[in-house]
Amino acid sequence: MGILQHFAECKSLVDYLKTLSNHVVDDLFGYPAACLAIFRELPKLAQNYVLRILYVEQAIPQAVISTWVSKAHVKEHSEAAEAISTLRVWKEVTMQGGLAGWMLDHKFRHNLKVALLGGGKQWTKSTNLDQDSKPRTVKDLDLYALERWEAMLHFLTEKQQKSDTVSKDTIMTLTHAGLMEQDENNAPSITNEGFQFLLLDTASQVWYFIVKYLETVEQRGLSTAECLAFLFSLSFATLGRDYGTEGFEDNMQQFMQHLREFGLIYQRTRKAGRFYPTRLALNLASRNNKISLDTEKHKTGFIVVETNYRLYAYTDSDLQLALVGMFTDFLFRFPNLVVGVITRDSIRQALRSGISAEQIISFLKMHAHYEMIKTAHINNPLPPTVVDQIRLWEMERNRLTFTDSVLYNQFLSHRDYEVVRDYAQETGVLLHGSDQKRTIVVKGSGHDDVKRFWKRHSKNSS
Repeated sequence: MGILQHFAECKSLVDYLKTLSNHVVDDLFGYPAACLAIFRELPKLAQNYVLRILYVEQAIPQAVISTWVSKAHVKEHSEAAEAISTLRVWKEVTMQGGLAGWMLDHKFRHNLKVALLGGGKQWTKSTNLDQDSKPRTVKDLDLYALERWEAMLHFLTEKQQKSDTVSKDTIMTLTHAGLMEQDENNAPSITNEGFQFLLLDTASQVWYFIVKYLETVEQRGLSTAECLAFLFSLSFATLGRDYGTEGFEDNMQQFMQHLREFGLIYQRTRKAGRFYPTRLALNLASRNNKISLDTEKHKTGFIVVETNYRLYAYTDSDLQLALVGMFTDFLFRFPNLVVGVITRDSIRQALRSGISAEQIISFLKMHAHYEMIKTAHINNPLPPTVVDQIRLWEMERNRLTFTDSVLYNQFLSHRDYEVVRDYAQETGVLLHGSDQKRTIVVKGSGHDDVKRFWKRHSKNSS
């Protein structure tokens, strides 16, 4: 699945749950925090349905639930019912007399009540935690999260990757996600999808990467449900507060070290006994609470594009310059400014790497300098001539389409040529035929059939 297709099908962590097996979902319902997080992501009407039957220990007829809304809101009712069903929060059952009914999953019901009423075990033993002698501020956590995340992005953009900058776990996830592959020298190199990944916003990058990481946790000896439950618990944490690791088993300690490298949590040392969740972790499980890193401000508003295709990047970030360099030819470099030009060749190079014109335009809009926004239309700060030309360069590249095909020539007679041409045309596999040169081009998929026909025809003619 490509990155764009992935986001079309899995826009949030809850959407990802729909792709999991019944066994994993059943295990996940055993955690109160996971049940509360799933409930939080349901549509408002679906939440109302769940709360109304939370203490009903038997199935409720579907006809009864449908009467809870007026006929004017049948569509909203259908969407709410479908949302609950696809997440397997309730199951369809056949009641006495053949009536169709819905019944809440017993594990989900029990653990949602535990979460809503404040019962159950604490997910971390933070009440007995001593005060941190070196507490981390919110700014410290934002800097750490950005530093760790950009370290991985740097690894992707480096032409000669240094394996000591990231762990084998990160490389394994990048490879599994299709963002990197092994080149002829057995070294990791970026793929077309990796280039597309780099142009996404940070929240989308983290979401895509973590979902791909979760697909590999079973290979690492970890439980998918347990890891998901911990991520859901982190989404309810308080930014800037420390939490204890007492009682965590070795598998969860291993999982935390992975999250630590990705920048989702801060832990001074593995044996520190405490950790701090970062914004990346708090944002992950909820689609409605996307708070960008305070330190990301230097990543926005640093690009100026002129009508003569000149580009000025006011930044000293090597990562940002590497991203801009994917579709720009650099001319001059100063301590906090790089001057470049957007050319046909630079755009075509980006297109060959799998980056689309719309992704380039979106990136330039996202990072447009404040002065450009102030002097142009807020929804389109870029010069229209540049935007149109980038799209035209892409269209120019797409003028030709390539089809797997086979060429037939050197016919002994014009009659033989016509017989094969007519058969290929009748079967719908003829791509091109030249009466003058006696050449035929057929689709690759139809080659075997045409070849068998020609052998039969030649045998009968002889």
